[in-house]
Amino acid sequence: MSFDIEEMLDYYSETQGLLPEALEEFGENYREQGYLTQDQLYEIAYESSTRSAYHVRKNSEERCRKVTENVLELDDDFSMIALISSLKGFKAPTASCLIAALDPEKHAVIDTRVWASLERLGYVDERKETFDADDYTVMIQHIREIAEKENFSPAEIGYALFAWDDKVREGTLH
Repeated sequence: MSFDIEEMLDYYSETQGLLPEALEEFGENYREQGYLTQDQLYEIAYESSTRSAYHVRKNSEERCRKVTENVLELDDDFSMIALISSLKGFKAPTASCLIAALDPEKHAVIDTRVWASLERLGYVDERKETFDADDYTVMIQHIREIAEKENFSPAEIGYALFAWDDKVREGTLH
């Protein structure tokens, strides 16, 4: 079972994963404004996790703007994910969408499929279905290692890992 990054990036469009173009647009808005509104956060949460996006509406507009503004001041993976995850509707996988949108050359979108692919490749030992900021730091370290070795961005490696699991997984996701 081989992991061909180019092939998986091509295959990604056939999955139900977050579209890279949508993520790019979120990132442009985020960098331009210096924060995200509650509506913008709802949009990205809806794209990432339709079932839990409604929780974003429980955050005040002021909190949404302040938290996303403060994230821009951070350079630590754990702190960025932890701060975004303090917003209702944002667990580590959805939070990873925000920082991957901000800087796809440094970050990637993570989830169960990405973890499973890293497990298949021998980077992690156990199966996981929920993730926190610590898990993101483990995953992104391995993703960056693969990205550097293979000459792709971390965001591209994240998409390829997602697609690979979608393609080879037998049975249901959970």
